[in-house]
Amino acid sequence: MAAGNPVLAKPAEQTPLIAHLAVTLAHRVGIPRAALQLLPGPGETIAAGLVSNPRIAGVMFTGSTAVARSIDRALAERPDNPVLIAETGGLNAMIVDSTAQPEQVVADVLASAFDSAGQRCSALRILCLQEEIAEPMIAMLRGAMAELSVGNPALLATDVGPVIDAQAESSLRRHLARHGVEVARVPHGFFIPPTLLEIGLDHLPEHETFGPVLHVVRWRADALEALIDRLNASGYGLTHGIHSRIDGTVLRILDRIRAGNIYVNRNIVGAVVGVQPFGGDGLSGTGPKAGGPFILHRLVRDSRPAMPVEVELPGPTGERNVLSLHPRGTVLCNAATDAERALQEQTAMRAGCTLALAGERPDAVLTDATGAAMTALRRRLAALDGPIIPVISADTMGYPAWRLLQERCVSINTAAAGGNAALLGASA
Repeated sequence: MAAGNPVLAKPAEQTPLIAHLAVTLAHRVGIPRAALQLLPGPGETIAAGLVSNPRIAGVMFTGSTAVARSIDRALAERPDNPVLIAETGGLNAMIVDSTAQPEQVVADVLASAFDSAGQRCSALRILCLQEEIAEPMIAMLRGAMAELSVGNPALLATDVGPVIDAQAESSLRRHLARHGVEVARVPHGFFIPPTLLEIGLDHLPEHETFGPVLHVVRWRADALEALIDRLNASGYGLTHGIHSRIDGTVLRILDRIRAGNIYVNRNIVGAVVGVQPFGGDGLSGTGPKAGGPFILHRLVRDSRPAMPVEVELPGPTGERNVLSLHPRGTVLCNAATDAERALQEQTAMRAGCTLALAGERPDAVLTDATGAAMTALRRRLAALDGPIIPVISADTMGYPAWRLLQERCVSINTAAAGGNAALLGASA
């Protein structure tokens, strides 16, 4: 609406009442009904009809990677190449080394993994503990988990409420059963207690486990890069946490990890608009980030944002938040003429991207295709496994190079070092 677009709000079918309340309040304070309407119902009927309707200029979706792909495939049938902004899930990890403060790690892990019963796309799923401190850290973490109160979230004493429905509970129980774990059932409500699973690095989950389940792996100090590569290999890139008091270690991880939001010496949930613009890449979404500098431009035709390489964002005392821009990766240039292809290649290289070779899976596509040719191209790309591939056409201002950039936000708790301050300047 801020970009001038009327909005049709389609909530998840489990949440129609709170969505109705939100839209009712919006109308009550003066937002015209013509600008905001609620369309509750099953995705198979309501959402499918909306996505295929040519009057819908774009889709902003938050949910699972699988549903985002199905939306992308449906939109691929339309020759007008409508906007798709998808913010999906993540196999979010936190790397903890032997210099981290145990009490702080435990507090941040509890908040990251179990707040909202683990039902956040940003929630911590994989805790990576350096093997030298793993045993005492796990013991402390299990003790803290045992103190969490599971029950009615309307009560202030409750720490962990239910998961959203019976299907979610059953899915989580099946996941736990595969690891030989069975948790007690509660007669009323869909409850899964906070659960810790120790696993090997070769047995990381392949898909998001949406609930209060934390997987713990151990890593050796000489295998940090291998650990990061293994995490990156999942294809997800939403949030990531680092707990270390050695600057060199933090920088090594920052340089290698693939994630849209990275948190240092703090929890990894609760991003604040304008302070930590939120969103990932790869299997975790298409971008641009919510609350970032690109999101409104994506919802306006023929618009170009300013593109500083790095900017420090406002935040509370004791916290530093930096937003930086990075090349999206490999770009396929799809053009009918050599002159147009040259223009596309210049745009890609200006954004710091590399040009895709024949048969290589691109991270983005620049194209001059229209009509049936556009539909054929979109169908072919939407059928591929892996992340959604953005297809970018020129507008009246040319090809938008900013769409070939990805945003990364790093949030650092600068007040959390503590202990031996000399460690801050130590190299890894």
